[in-house]
Amino acid sequence: MVRVVTAPAAAPLIRQMWPETVLTVHPEEDPGWDLIGSVGRVQAWVAGPGMGTDEGAVARLRAILRTDLPVLVDADGLTILSQVPELLPRAAPTLITPHAGELGRLLHTDPAGVEARRLEHARRAAAELGVTVLLKGSTTVIAAPGDEPVLVNPTGTPWLATAGSGDVLSGLAGALLAQGLEPAWAGLAAAYLHGMAARLAADPDGAGEAPIGASDLVRALPAAFRSL
Repeated sequence: MVRVVTAPAAAPLIRQMWPETVLTVHPEEDPGWDLIGSVGRVQAWVAGPGMGTDEGAVARLRAILRTDLPVLVDADGLTILSQVPELLPRAAPTLITPHAGELGRLLHTDPAGVEARRLEHARRAAAELGVTVLLKGSTTVIAAPGDEPVLVNPTGTPWLATAGSGDVLSGLAGALLAQGLEPAWAGLAAAYLHGMAARLAADPDGAGEAPIGASDLVRALPAAFRSL
């Protein structure tokens, strides 16, 4: 089951496209709103895509990070973390999924340097922030805090450089977190399937690659699972 906490403007569109989702509509401007008490049972949170960065969004992310549930933070949530660093670290499993620019903001360093030394910066971020870091790119690098080995996913493809593809990755990894996988392994499995789905979506019948969008990735995920 997927719960979606979203703004009033987005709710009707979500109901139309995905009627099976369980929707909670948050007030437009109410930082004191009780998110945790309003949504019901949850096994893991994916926070960030489309949530904004205003005071209400900060309050919602703070409430989520104060729970003892696994949390994946992406997109706008990463921007909030760069502006409100005291939200981390936390004791519960936590996975962040930045690209080089987002990780650069979190570490207050040049994104070009992050891209040039991806392994180094993923390890540094994991150590400094106390979370598992999935650094997105053509070769995805996943670093956990401590002495755990760094994991690398090789299924990336340029077709993933499309708007919304990172949100698909976040949803996939969040679903795996909810099923009990450790953050690094949830990230690795999600990145592998994400890359396979992109390849299958771009060339579904072996006739040659064609441009894809994020929705094509979602539709190709069942075939990616079957390819395992």
